[in-house]
Amino acid sequence: MNLSRVRIVFHEPDYMPEEGITYSVIGCRYRGRWVFVRHRGKHTWEMPAGHVEEGETPEEAACRELAEETGAVLFDLHCVATYSVEEQGVTGYGRLYFAEIKKMENFSDREEIEEVVFSDDMPSALTYPVIQPVLFGQVVRYTQKLSS
Repeated sequence: MNLSRVRIVFHEPDYMPEEGITYSVIGCRYRGRWVFVRHRGKHTWEMPAGHVEEGETPEEAACRELAEETGAVLFDLHCVATYSVEEQGVTGYGRLYFAEIKKMENFSDREEIEEVVFSDDMPSALTYPVIQPVLFGQVVRYTQKLSS
């Protein structure tokens, strides 16, 4: 993915495009540290995320993915923004969330997720190095507004 060919636009949190929202991404913290996951067989990190399944809202998908991928069982979820990613004339839509995790247990999606890490900042080895820093930056700005 070439940064010069990718356009990421943030919309209001409740914006619903005609095409629908296909993806939910969650920037999350636990005990003051950011949470990232590593998928089985990969050596890169990402924020918990996943596709919105049929009959599911983006918020329900965010809650499900957060629990499956990190083991979060108690958390406050905030919608940060709806976002679009345009690459080579194709646009897809996702919803970006922030979660403050209050309680974690073992993550359940052991077939997909190999490891969960807690970090003061975003890891350098990213699965989606063009998009994730932009989304993570938006979540960080959102959390700064919450605390001010």
